[in-house]
Amino acid sequence: MQQYKSLTGISRRDLLSLIGVTAGSAVMYQAMTSLGFAAESGYKGRIKLEGDPKGASVLILGAGLAGMTAALELRQAGYKVQILEFNKRAGGRNWTIRGGDTVTELGGGTQKCEFDEGLYINPGPWRIPYHHNGLLDYCKRLGVALEPFQQVNHNAFIHSTNAFGGKPQRVRDIKTDFQGHIAELLGKVTQKGKLEGDVSKEDQEILLSALQSWGALDKDYAYAKGAVSAEFRGYEKDPGGGLGGAPIPGEPIGLSDILKSGLWGSLANFGLYEFQTTMFQPVGGMGKIGEAFAKQVGDLITYNAKVTKIEQGENGVTVTYEDTANPGTVQTASADWCVCTIPLTILSQIDIQVGAAMKTAINAVPYASSVKVGLQFKRRFWEEDELIFGGVSYTNLPITQISYPSTSYNTTGKGVLLGCYTWNGPNSYEFSAMSPQERVKRAVEYGSQIHPQYKDEFETGVSWAWHRSPFTLGCAGDWTDAAREEHYDNLCQIDGRIVLAGEHASYIPAWQEGAILSSLNAIERLHKRVLQA
Repeated sequence: MQQYKSLTGISRRDLLSLIGVTAGSAVMYQAMTSLGFAAESGYKGRIKLEGDPKGASVLILGAGLAGMTAALELRQAGYKVQILEFNKRAGGRNWTIRGGDTVTELGGGTQKCEFDEGLYINPGPWRIPYHHNGLLDYCKRLGVALEPFQQVNHNAFIHSTNAFGGKPQRVRDIKTDFQGHIAELLGKVTQKGKLEGDVSKEDQEILLSALQSWGALDKDYAYAKGAVSAEFRGYEKDPGGGLGGAPIPGEPIGLSDILKSGLWGSLANFGLYEFQTTMFQPVGGMGKIGEAFAKQVGDLITYNAKVTKIEQGENGVTVTYEDTANPGTVQTASADWCVCTIPLTILSQIDIQVGAAMKTAINAVPYASSVKVGLQFKRRFWEEDELIFGGVSYTNLPITQISYPSTSYNTTGKGVLLGCYTWNGPNSYEFSAMSPQERVKRAVEYGSQIHPQYKDEFETGVSWAWHRSPFTLGCAGDWTDAAREEHYDNLCQIDGRIVLAGEHASYIPAWQEGAILSSLNAIERLHKRVLQA
């Protein structure tokens, strides 16, 4: 846990975490907006490309969500459209691995997924915030059925090997007890008149009442074991029926123990704007979205097309590509204009004929490292044994988190957990360096420290390291503030007859909404350019 030596040394994200833990998500959202982190999606409704393009043609590079969004809208507006896609499937990072699928990383690590029918893992995006209006609208438009994704589960775990003897703690206990102790402290300060000058006397009385309600304080404004706190944190013995049905309140964890544990730091994950209720997921896997787009524009896609050169002149763009299904077979495709959605990590290695400013911008953005591991178990023990129905448990172990499926609740049979999800940093690089099989093994070993049932119930697993992904070489654009200030506009400008799109060309990197919004913005500007030509 990072130590906060001075306010001036706190990073914006650390500051937001501190605000979120102590003040709540509403206050943190206001702070996020002020600091430039959060805003409502820029989607203002379905795009209208009015005006006749007079048969103009557009070559789209990449059949991820950005590329297929562009294809769908441009064809509808009257353009001749062709898409070149590296993979043998559409969707890009919008992808679901199911039983029977075979996946291969750079370096030759090949896995055949052996999940049972109906079970899956999303190696890329796996949840949709309620405010990602563009993506939600396309799901509605394309008939993609959605269901709730359970991000917050008060009965899930927060875990640290350095706290409470390594025993996982319920989110509910840490959250309620931390909040209750803070409320009691603030109540004492208020009662002693220490807020004079900052809060009026009338407001102090209202504040005390609010703290009593918010922090589950008793009539003496204390947070203690009893009926009031039990209504929030739960019971040592739950209420029952008949003789002996009286409940026994749970014993709160001491404030000092919570502070020293550092577990309070994970509470921000449940308040962040990106993770607030309601979140969604497509029924049957995130890849259903890419599949739905492909049903609309699949006839425009040339698969197994590895782009090797992008040239442009006064009258059009010519792209050279290799057919990866027939190595050595080189072909070209030409159009009047080009929308390029190739990840910058790949694009930086391609001979592309653009100006120095855009070329520099393409080279300026590294990509985040991320690893996911899906684990299939013989039974849904997290529900049967621990009453965890969906949600996420957080840990300081290298796997960083465990996500429980938000489907088929309270049923018998098997299930798949997201047993590891790393994002940047040493854990991601360590897991990326392992073989896919070793990652699965480690995920089971680490996870058994939180769920001892792992080793007896585990059946099979599959993993994906995004820095070993041949079509992305990383998970998502990892902009710094300085890089964005210097290069973002140059990346997004139309360079001659080429415009870039993708999550990297947005202020919502790593989210599908960013890919869609960047694409809509790019083709809207391109359409205006076409009409002026």
